[in-house]
Amino acid sequence: MLKEFLGEVPVGVSNRHVHLSKEHLAILFGEGAELTPKKMLSQTGQFAAEETVTIEGPKRSIANVRILGPVRGQTQVEISRTDAFALGIDAPVRDSGSLEGTPGIKIIGPKGSITIDEGVIIAQRHIHMDEAAAERFGVKDKDIVSVVVDGPRALVFRNVLVRVRSDFVLDMHIDTDEANAAGLANGDIVKVYRD
Repeated sequence: MLKEFLGEVPVGVSNRHVHLSKEHLAILFGEGAELTPKKMLSQTGQFAAEETVTIEGPKRSIANVRILGPVRGQTQVEISRTDAFALGIDAPVRDSGSLEGTPGIKIIGPKGSITIDEGVIIAQRHIHMDEAAAERFGVKDKDIVSVVVDGPRALVFRNVLVRVRSDFVLDMHIDTDEANAAGLANGDIVKVYRD
């Protein structure tokens, strides 16, 4: 039962993508390679890079997977459940950076390839917000809320993680499977509730 309306949030649909460590970027694209920003994303300093890779699972591979920058401390691959089935990987739903015990995958770039032992996840749906927004909504970092989608494909997303950081911009990240199920696109507005 939804108890309390907290506010409205714009949606950001997250397609499959890869975050690379500096070491892995050098292997895949050559020593000294840098990511080239193609499009700035909603979160401060985050961008979709011009560079793409191929990810290869036991069943098949998916080409032209966008790299998101800047580089990170650890390589991470974020896919949808549909992608996981296609690749033949049983990827768990996890918060970004929570990679222990997750499956690995082969990543192929223009200059080389790597196989990571772990790092493939289906990202837990989550809402980014800064401290001021968190205060307005009456939530704190790591709270769990529900999100209501109105319209022809109305539904309720439960188990939505709240992530609070000073440089975050207010938006809810869902993957393409979730967006398609709810008929959502970038910038659509959804309603946040406390359970």
